[in-house]
Amino acid sequence: MKGSGRKKESGNMLEFFKMTGSGNDFICIDNRDGKVEKHLNGMPVVDFVRAVCTPHLSLGADGVILLEPSQKVDFSWRFFNADGSEAEMCGNGGRCAARFAFIRGIAGREMSFETRAGIIDARVDGTWVKIRLPEPTGLNLSLPIPVEERTMTGHFINTGVPHTVIFCEELLSCDVLRLGRLIRFHELFAPTGTNVDFVRVEDKNRLKIRTYERGVEGETLACGTGSVAAALLSAALGMTCPPVEVGVASGEMLKVYFDCEGHKFKNVYLEGKAHVVCQGELWEEAYRKGF
Repeated sequence: MKGSGRKKESGNMLEFFKMTGSGNDFICIDNRDGKVEKHLNGMPVVDFVRAVCTPHLSLGADGVILLEPSQKVDFSWRFFNADGSEAEMCGNGGRCAARFAFIRGIAGREMSFETRAGIIDARVDGTWVKIRLPEPTGLNLSLPIPVEERTMTGHFINTGVPHTVIFCEELLSCDVLRLGRLIRFHELFAPTGTNVDFVRVEDKNRLKIRTYERGVEGETLACGTGSVAAALLSAALGMTCPPVEVGVASGEMLKVYFDCEGHKFKNVYLEGKAHVVCQGELWEEAYRKGF
């Protein structure tokens, strides 16, 4: 019968939003009713994430965000990197999650949500989203990092996830993929590894950054927690003062606000644009081989 074929063929479909935060793209799903697990029917979530994040063969993304129930605040989330690993925090992902929650009526313009790094506060103003991050930990300045036949100087801080920042003069010619991978898996940061940010100081209030992201295992067009790490560490070294604008590889600008007393930071905020790319339904063949 005419018009009946699509329903029979499509079968089990999963609603999603595809969003981008300054160049980081994410698949956002409202999983407060546990529908993801029902749709997967025994398939491990990590396998689902790896499949749908694969470019060209599926939807493609830097990660997957599942919004889930919370007894404390508006919602909680589970954030997965493209390789299926679950991360404590993601700055640009947090901003996308906040706008997604606002669009879907899950939360108001001002909201709070749970992450493995702690409770995150957010405010949505159109496409602009500002989030408050947990207070950073683990500051370690001027850390010698033996790489191949030389020693590089890195600066470490955890802004929800671990980041090692390398300040450099020539950002465009920097071999982010090769050096980033060597530092990301360096024994100094075992067993969990580190994200690696290569940063050029433009002036007292502006930076440019390129990031090798743990879990994506490559360079991404932006990194929110990396931009925050770069701003905080440059301030700790006396090179910048807040607020700090950070130009990311996508060409967009993120803004980092914070209070700084010596090497102590509080009231750390990240602000930038979060856009909806598309809204749709994932077919089962997008993530289940042989379907």
